[in-house]
Amino acid sequence: MGGTSSKLPKDLLSEYQELTFLTKQEILMAHKIFSELQDRENGPYSSRVSMEKVLTLPELKSNPFRKRICHVFSTSDMKDGSLSFEDFLDLLSAFSDSATLEIKSHYAFRIFDFDDDGTLDARDLEKLVNSLTGETDDTRLTAEEMRQLISNFIQDCVVKFTPNGSCFPVRIFHLRL
Repeated sequence: MGGTSSKLPKDLLSEYQELTFLTKQEILMAHKIFSELQDRENGPYSSRVSMEKVLTLPELKSNPFRKRICHVFSTSDMKDGSLSFEDFLDLLSAFSDSATLEIKSHYAFRIFDFDDDGTLDARDLEKLVNSLTGETDDTRLTAEEMRQLISNFIQDCVVKFTPNGSCFPVRIFHLRL
């Protein structure tokens, strides 16, 4: 089992290369990392890795959006943020330097759409700001500062607005925030 657990069949490797922005070496490294995260009690190839284990990766540990990232890329019917290997590849591909701006924007929008309603509204923007600034008394914006920041953001945003002030992912991430 040792060295073969991180091997992928050549046809599957080729398919992953065609479907992602990852190189062969990046896919093989992703498979090795994913294999190391798998719960060996469920066998050498358990189909999913829990969100808790994924969050131990150094690349996600300090990311304020780490749980949202897992939830956005997870295809689990349980909505638990667990990742299959293909979910993991999708995540890595979207964050790859080779990914297009359209792909990066799409996933950034989904990560920031905290209530998963397809729009960014004031509640989503408030959660976004609190995630970036921290939610302690020392770092949290006052209600007035938050209101002004969100108001300025919406006014400067090049997006289509709904009557209730929400915005759709038209060109929002072309802005320099």
